[in-house]
Amino acid sequence: MQMNNDDNQQEEQTDQDKKDSLINKLQQFGQTNLPSQADSNIHCMTIIGQIEGHVQLPPQNKTTKYEHIIPQLVAVEQNPKIEGLLVMLNTVGGDVEAGLALAEMISTMSKPTVTIVLGGGHSIGVPIAVSSDYSYIAETATMTIHPVRLTGLVIGVPQTFEYLDKMQDRVVNFVTRNSNITEDKFKELMLSKGNLTRDIGTNVVGPDAVEYGLINEVGGVGSAIKKLNELIESNRPSEEHGELLQ
Repeated sequence: MQMNNDDNQQEEQTDQDKKDSLINKLQQFGQTNLPSQADSNIHCMTIIGQIEGHVQLPPQNKTTKYEHIIPQLVAVEQNPKIEGLLVMLNTVGGDVEAGLALAEMISTMSKPTVTIVLGGGHSIGVPIAVSSDYSYIAETATMTIHPVRLTGLVIGVPQTFEYLDKMQDRVVNFVTRNSNITEDKFKELMLSKGNLTRDIGTNVVGPDAVEYGLINEVGGVGSAIKKLNELIESNRPSEEHGELLQ
């Protein structure tokens, strides 16, 4: 009798766990069943909302914290099972130094990387978008290119403007080094008047970003994964190369 009671309790517990799991999925994703994720050799990383750097943003802001992304990038680089990185961007920008730090890490990875801009890759999101081996942008996605700005108390002395100018040069140099856009064209877009209402800069739509040489190709998730798999395949040492090494 005791065994029957234990079995019944275990069955009830299992049923309760299943119900809790379904409720949790419903609350988190709006549906009860999700497609199962097989072991993949690609790591997908999302950079959304505002890139949070040295200053914590209000809790109602949707943010990507760079201290969360940096360990992921190191883990991807070290994990032998991960052969490629897919970075999906829908960001309004954020902290300049944090964004540049992420862009530098992605650009210096030894494994193939592909970025895709969905919705928007604005401000400091631009260097991150161009930091990969190959970049995509959705046809309706946009990228806002504008000068570096400071918020908060600004001391109006020549040194402040010199600091801003040097920081802006870091962004310009990185973007032109990691894409096909020329420095003159990028600065022209950055300092353009009239494209943004009461502001300086340019809002570039998907096909225009490709035309300027900022992004490699217009495409979606399928194109990005296909390209990443091609890069992974070409990155693998061939059998003939392996035999020569032996």
